[in-house]
Amino acid sequence: MAIKQYRPTTPARRGMTTEDYSEITTKKPLKSLLRAKKQKAGRNNSGKITVRHRGGGVKRHYRLINHNLAKGLVLTVQEIEYDPNRSARIARVQDQHGQFHYVLADTNMRKGVKFEVGDEVTVDASQRMSLNNIPVGSQIYAIELTPGRGAQMVRSAGNSAQLMAKEDGFATVKLPSGEVRKFSLEAMASIGTVGNVQHQNISYGSAGRRRRKGIRPTVRGVVMNAADHPHGGGDGGRHGAGKAPRTPWGQLTLGYRTRRRKSTNKMIIKSRHQAKRGR
Repeated sequence: MAIKQYRPTTPARRGMTTEDYSEITTKKPLKSLLRAKKQKAGRNNSGKITVRHRGGGVKRHYRLINHNLAKGLVLTVQEIEYDPNRSARIARVQDQHGQFHYVLADTNMRKGVKFEVGDEVTVDASQRMSLNNIPVGSQIYAIELTPGRGAQMVRSAGNSAQLMAKEDGFATVKLPSGEVRKFSLEAMASIGTVGNVQHQNISYGSAGRRRRKGIRPTVRGVVMNAADHPHGGGDGGRHGAGKAPRTPWGQLTLGYRTRRRKSTNKMIIKSRHQAKRGR
């Protein structure tokens, strides 16, 4: 995938880039795998805003992605499609029984490509199998955290993890963040790299493109009144000196770890924070 640039006819266009959609083979999604998606503007089921700066945006339908393909399926790629709900492309595939599914499209998927799911399949790109049957050193994506629950890890555009070792019923995997953690050898994963690799290099260029994605403007706390933000107030001089960064509700942020659930620590061999410090 290439990056498309624009002629600098306006200040916004000067730095704006978009994706090349040449790999997409159809603009019509399969209606049976679509669901209505209501715009919630960052609110939860009680109507309280839990994610700030969200609202508006273009209407879109949700694509039902099958992250838990059954073993024994032989799938043929019918179309490569755009999904407005994720950074990766999706593939419309048909199994040997005639059923259609949406799956994450990797860099190897093209119209007509076949791949299989199971433990008795050959080791090749796009094949999905348990970690026990994937060779050490392979690049993998769409990894299960809990066997049988479906893919939860490494699903974003351009991402892949590396299978480092196998021992005592667990596989050691290095994730894109740099974290090294253990997974059950029974967990399923796909071989390859998630497609749309150039997604991270896109420059939006204008505020309007963000608004169409449902992202509203953000106001800095230092320009607010003291009643509205811990960073606010003052006589117009320097802001923030001697103040620890906080959220509008006074909780420490920017470097302060808020993770409460420690039950998965036993599976983490090397945290992503250690990986960054070691660079």
